[in-house]
Amino acid sequence: MNNFAKVILFSLIVILAFVLFANVYIPHIQPSPPPAEETIDVGAMTMDKFIALGDKVFNGKGTCTLCHNAVVKRAPLLEDIAAKAMDRIKDPRYKGKATNAAEYIEESEREPSAYVVAGYGVTGTNDTVSPMPVTTSGAIGLSDVEVKAVVAYLQNLAGAEVTVEIPRGVPAEKKEAQAQPAPAKNVEEAVNKYGCGACHKIAKIAGAVGEIGPNLSRIGSKKTEAYLRRAVINPNADIAEGFLPGMMPQDFKDKLTAGELELIVGHLLKSR
Repeated sequence: MNNFAKVILFSLIVILAFVLFANVYIPHIQPSPPPAEETIDVGAMTMDKFIALGDKVFNGKGTCTLCHNAVVKRAPLLEDIAAKAMDRIKDPRYKGKATNAAEYIEESEREPSAYVVAGYGVTGTNDTVSPMPVTTSGAIGLSDVEVKAVVAYLQNLAGAEVTVEIPRGVPAEKKEAQAQPAPAKNVEEAVNKYGCGACHKIAKIAGAVGEIGPNLSRIGSKKTEAYLRRAVINPNADIAEGFLPGMMPQDFKDKLTAGELELIVGHLLKSR
């Protein structure tokens, strides 16, 4: 047997030995199944459970506490919003249509600029434009039931009477709207789809004027491609000066397609 044949035979023996060892002695790790989509059964929900749902959304999916907290102070505290609602409705600066506290709180989630608390508006707008993202769209995407549950939670948090009613039916079109949206075709679609512009200023993207997060208009001249990609899929890996961990949602790695990620990163690299 020549040397080449010996090498081939030896290699095959090593490979077979490794396969045997891996299958017999190394424990098999079963990946966890993807989390099942939570079903909200409003038909059997009591008000206490509805308030608890609002608590869960407010402190979780809604990402409200990223800005509405006493440490960051990037948005007003909401512990007494139900008590202050009527005064804000009567304020000459108010541009909404609410007539009571429940309507005002819900409107604040859907149309944040209807009333901007003094000192919390987008710079240069004289407190007429709110930096807060619309909670029913973009990366947050609260359903009608979740929006009203947050209203109930905030009314209860303020010690006020909970006047919002539990929705007793979700229209079929609302259920269909929960289907996975099509991938963005360009960077502007991607930015709008995930609500990036609500928190960041991004050059050459209409409406991307947010001030909650770092200004990304010239980020391409300061950071590498690897840094920008990491900042999207693992935002706590590198914290920008003046900002706190946890401010940016941590689940974009699960929501973005690979193509959408490259669209955003590629655009930011060109922002110089």
